[in-house]
Amino acid sequence: MSATDKTEGAVGEQVPAHAWKVLAISAAGVFVVFLDATVVNIAFPALSADFPEVTRAGLSWVLNAYAVVFGALLVTAGRIADDRGRKQTFLLGLAVFGLGSALCGLAPSVLLLVAARAVQAVGAALLVPASLALLLPEFPASRRAGAVGLWGAAGGVAAAVGPTLGALLIEGPGWRWVFLVNVPLCVVAVLLGRRVLRETTGTPSAGPRDYAGVLLVTAVFGLLSLGLVQGESWGWGSWRVVGSFAVAAVLVPVLVLRALRHPSPVLPVRLFTVRTFSVATGALLLFAAAFFAVILCNVLFLTEVWQYSVLRTALAVLPSPLIAAALSPVTGRLADHYGFRVLVVPGAASMAAGTAWFATRTGPDPAYLTDFLPGSILVGLAIGLALPTLGAAGAQSLQPHQFGAGSAVGATARQLGAVLGVAVLIAVLGEPDPAGALGAFHRSWWVVTATAAACALLSLGLAARPVRRPVT
Repeated sequence: MSATDKTEGAVGEQVPAHAWKVLAISAAGVFVVFLDATVVNIAFPALSADFPEVTRAGLSWVLNAYAVVFGALLVTAGRIADDRGRKQTFLLGLAVFGLGSALCGLAPSVLLLVAARAVQAVGAALLVPASLALLLPEFPASRRAGAVGLWGAAGGVAAAVGPTLGALLIEGPGWRWVFLVNVPLCVVAVLLGRRVLRETTGTPSAGPRDYAGVLLVTAVFGLLSLGLVQGESWGWGSWRVVGSFAVAAVLVPVLVLRALRHPSPVLPVRLFTVRTFSVATGALLLFAAAFFAVILCNVLFLTEVWQYSVLRTALAVLPSPLIAAALSPVTGRLADHYGFRVLVVPGAASMAAGTAWFATRTGPDPAYLTDFLPGSILVGLAIGLALPTLGAAGAQSLQPHQFGAGSAVGATARQLGAVLGVAVLIAVLGEPDPAGALGAFHRSWWVVTATAAACALLSLGLAARPVRRPVT
């Protein structure tokens, strides 16, 4: 390869130009998935207006079906990518996600819309771990943290900008375009991916396939997601919610024991013996809980307390994703040079400071520039510093044959954190009367502050510098 085909690495190693193309395609796939994770939330009132005969609990399955299926299938999909081929799995995931998006946009009833959302979730589960597994082999270890940081930032920015884009689409062509906008993006990504991506796989599985492990991991994460997303509507003390958590708790040790004994388990539990991986995964769950909770909390506060229109709300929350997007390239280079802890701890602390600002400064009367914007800036700094860096910290611990399954563990932690954060937010927020709404939002922001602070404390256990060699 000639010198003109390479770009100089930040720490002395050269990165092939092809690697940046792979990064762009894999990040585009993750962008559409995590955009969909939040863009649909703001479409909920429009859905209620179009389907007035359906109860709020029934409509909630438009959100919940996606969350449950996505969370349940991620780990299994990551193992499929390692065994069957990461390019093949990624392109299949894009195609299925695009098909599901088209079906969502055309759905004539809520029942078919929920089914189409489940199809979307299957595609997303295939796509996300495969996209990172395709990316990791393309970059030298010394540049991997920066590359994974940019990949993770694409998902974080997409989730943060989701409410803004959703509002613009709903105010314009309508809620169906919240889904239809994904279709051309998926088509372009598939066409480019077929030409640019190279097929890679992990080490061939030793011994029989872990079919029982597939069932166990799907059941555990599916039941956890189900209990969390339905806790408010079914009741946290109801037999269905308690039963979901209880069965998941019983199955966890069975899953772990099987993973330890099987020669090629679907869930690589031994990765959790690596400190950087286990700390990064736990911190990612906590940060995702805070991140997705504050996105929804801010949107609800602006529309319900300050009585902002949907479009005005979309513009009001825009500074956070813009700041995160601007920070992302810098964050990756800093992670390559100085390690993870120096970025994640201040990032999580910034999230705690931003939500504490909201809890102490916002009042019943709108004061955007003085009471809301400073908190949004702090949240944007948090997203840009912590979210992509946590993904990079976990990925640095993976061996090449674990890229798919290991990436799926991180993605599952992020998804469970998102579901947990939103579930706790809804439980704390409740349905207060107008007089009590401000206090309810302040309590909710304090819960997010505590979660972000816990993430900062846990992240002190991260390695001070990037791990240069994968750990067996």
